[in-house]
Amino acid sequence: MLFGKHINRYYLKYLYMFLFGLVALVTVDYAQLEIPRLYNYLINGVNEGVVEIDGVMVAFDFDFVLKRICQPMMWIICAMIIGRFLWRICFFGAGIKIETDLRLKMFDHCKNLSQTYYQVNKVGNLMSLFTNDIDTVQECLGWGTMMLADALFLGGLAIVKMWTMNGMLTLFALIPMAFLLAVSLIVGKYMTMKWDVRQQAFSDLSDFSQESFSGIAVIKAFVKECKELWAFKKLNDKNETANVDYTKISTLLRIFVTLFVESVICIILGYGGYLVYKDVLNAGQLMEFIGYFNSIVWPVMAVSELIEMTSRGKASLNRIGELLEAKQDVRDKADAKPIESVAGKIEFRDLSFRHATGEFDALKNVSFTIEAGENVGLIGKTGAGKTTLVDLILRNYNVADGCLFVDGQDVNDVTISSLRNYIAYVPQDNFLFSDTIANNIAFAVDDKSPEGVRRSAELAAVSDNIEEFADKYDTLLGERGVTVSGGQKQRISIARALMVDAPILILDDSLSAVDTKTERTLLDNLRAERAGKTTILIAHRISTVEQMDKVIFIDDGQVVAAGSHQELLNSCSAYKTMAELQKLEEEKD
Repeated sequence: MLFGKHINRYYLKYLYMFLFGLVALVTVDYAQLEIPRLYNYLINGVNEGVVEIDGVMVAFDFDFVLKRICQPMMWIICAMIIGRFLWRICFFGAGIKIETDLRLKMFDHCKNLSQTYYQVNKVGNLMSLFTNDIDTVQECLGWGTMMLADALFLGGLAIVKMWTMNGMLTLFALIPMAFLLAVSLIVGKYMTMKWDVRQQAFSDLSDFSQESFSGIAVIKAFVKECKELWAFKKLNDKNETANVDYTKISTLLRIFVTLFVESVICIILGYGGYLVYKDVLNAGQLMEFIGYFNSIVWPVMAVSELIEMTSRGKASLNRIGELLEAKQDVRDKADAKPIESVAGKIEFRDLSFRHATGEFDALKNVSFTIEAGENVGLIGKTGAGKTTLVDLILRNYNVADGCLFVDGQDVNDVTISSLRNYIAYVPQDNFLFSDTIANNIAFAVDDKSPEGVRRSAELAAVSDNIEEFADKYDTLLGERGVTVSGGQKQRISIARALMVDAPILILDDSLSAVDTKTERTLLDNLRAERAGKTTILIAHRISTVEQMDKVIFIDDGQVVAAGSHQELLNSCSAYKTMAELQKLEEEKD
């Protein structure tokens, strides 16, 4: 069994299953301990022709064998079969239910964590928590609970019966068991550390594999297959070493178990045989005693297994606990209220921002206003802070009070989910799911009408490309959309955002992979379709934003200039220089 603040409440939730399984297990244990008594009757009956039952000598004949041995044995077998079925259903079923609930809790917590968390923690490591670690926890909850209960009840009842037969022989038998328990406790602590190392090695291996498969095109393009293979080999060897180290200590524990158990058998046969020789016990009673001891061998081995399993479970639960205790740093204020409606006005007031891992401010004293219904272009060099700016609008990061307003309301005073409901976003990394094109476009809406999907695709200037596919809108995309080109991926992402028809649309460098003609068509469609709605377009090409109502030029985290394209040409030398350089490049091309 495992105990911890992230797991304890599930014991109460599924208490009925644990209790019913416990009743079934105790029934099986009680029935199992009746078998050595029947061995006693059989051996003494064969040797002496009579059997003593409750102080009365009973003749050992066919009727005795049938009624006193065979019939009880049949009832015992039936009880054990039914009981074992029931406790497996209860204990293992409860373990699987807890695993399901815990995994759901982990996923629910993950979806609320900020981007900063995922920038630090790799996908492979997180996936190992949802697979290896949670499976280990489930094993402890199912098998572990059964082992603990079986060790307590079967072992306890067997020891009581052994003690009533001969206390000294029982004492001699239990001394090695005490040494075994002490050794198991010491080895168990060491096993916990080894299991933690093993899980971390697996996480590193899993993360490297996931990253390599995702970037296989880059690896092939630069002919770095051998380099990646060598790096994988080192991680694979590290994983092997961690597993071998854990297996060694686990095997050592099993050797100790076998050593101590076999030593007890020697003690029972030696001292027990002496007691039979002295007529303290008879042969049937010695066989009965050995039967009881055989019943406690499994509990003792279960204790050692339980120590090993608990060691693994604690290490895995600690890793899961680190995830569940990760701070949700971007969250609603206690008094935040849903925003009822959004017209699209956005205002920055002397906003400065630094990333959690940054050494300097990504944005410095940013102040400007985007009026409702305006088409605004954000332009600047790479790393100027454009994406950070729109991330703050989406509340992907925390922002100071009184610095960012939507329709006159401080973004910290409204709930994050309600604000995002009024914003459609196309990120730089145009992520597409391994699903059909239609389902990707309709991802953000509940009404997945074919007409709406086609309309959005037409506005995003991608419908003609989709119609060329054999399965058209039912075409299944590969992982992260690898089966379509970069330009098609961008336009499908834009179509997905247009399906929402939100008051605010943010396009983060979403036209970089399309040609100039397609770009112009798409921008004309957006201007006509989204008249009266706010559109923010981040771009590197001035030609992309020159027709916007307002252009905001950002450099080194600061707003250098804001106004129309022509106004910036006249008033901002840096903007004019960028425009002239880009024009020369276009003429050269």
